[in-house]
Amino acid sequence: MYDRDLPDKRAVVIHSLSGFHGPVRGRVRLPHRMFWHADRVFDLDSPAALRRMYEIVLREALSYDELRTWLDVPTLRREWRSLSLPPSVRRDWERRHPSLAS
Repeated sequence: MYDRDLPDKRAVVIHSLSGFHGPVRGRVRLPHRMFWHADRVFDLDSPAALRRMYEIVLREALSYDELRTWLDVPTLRREWRSLSLPPSVRRDWERRHPSLAS
């Protein structure tokens, strides 16, 4: 899906994989800045919708606060291999947190 990765696109990566308890159930609405669609609501009870929301947040977050708001670390660990991410985003996260790659 990501044939041409932007070389200067750097992901915001959290320093520690602890203490993040974002939503994992129910319906959530991402900010327009992160997802430019009219329907920004994700039903996190759907595994596909949850993964899509995580892909968007990991790709579009500009701050640690956004990551804290939207990510749940146990869910991130569980879904990591299933997420469709740009190579630079996956690389940046796995460099900082090698346990995600294993």
